Amino acid sequence: MSSTTTSPRRALVIGASRGLGLVLADELVRRDWQVTATVRADGDELRAMARRSGGRLTVESLEMTSAEDLASLRKHLAGTRLDLLFVNAAIDRGNLPIDQVPTEMFTEVMVTNAFSPMRALEALRELVAPGGTVAVMSSDQGSISRNTEGGYELYKASKAALNQLMRSYTTRHADDAHTKLLIDPGHNRTRLGGFDAPLAPEESIPSVVDVLEAQAGAPGLQFLDLNGEVVPW
Repeated sequence: MSSTTTSPRRALVIGASRGLGLVLADELVRRDWQVTATVRADGDELRAMARRSGGRLTVESLEMTSAEDLASLRKHLAGTRLDLLFVNAAIDRGNLPIDQVPTEMFTEVMVTNAFSPMRALEALRELVAPGGTVAVMSSDQGSISRNTEGGYELYKASKAALNQLMRSYTTRHADDAHTKLLIDPGHNRTRLGGFDAPLAPEESIPSVVDVLEAQAGAPGLQFLDLNGEVVPW
């Protein structure tokens, strides 16, 4: 009698030192994915998780805003075939009206929240197998049609810019056979979301992974929430 073995699904999670990215890496490991996750200077909790994972989680250092770091990671992972590339990155510098935002702050937030995630996708997309998924953590704060309440103008603008850039990415790479997703994980209790938010990452991220797994192989770009519902642009 012959038997066959199935290779584990492979994921690369960019930005997993804490918060949503950390829980995402953990949830994928729980579902028997083989996961590589990146951290910046910190990452003790992720590294401890890797030691407990039985080899299913490995950790790489990456400063996502550095083109040199991205190129180095791409070279290091050459030959790896990913089923999922997930980019998670966001900062918030407070609730200032846009006319009060210093130029340096505007640049920092836009580079971190919009430009760098897209540059990461471009640098690493060739590692994703045909039929695999490229996904970016977005927010309903980036929905223009839902922007009916004041506040957090720079953060909202950065996520709207991210969504628009992902549209352009999809147009340029329409024939690459990758599923493309923008994910709104809901309002979570993290350093970014605040500790009075209604959701815990341990509640929302399993639903996010359900969406990622359910959408695998779907064509085009979708902007979806943690329940798989369409978020309006």
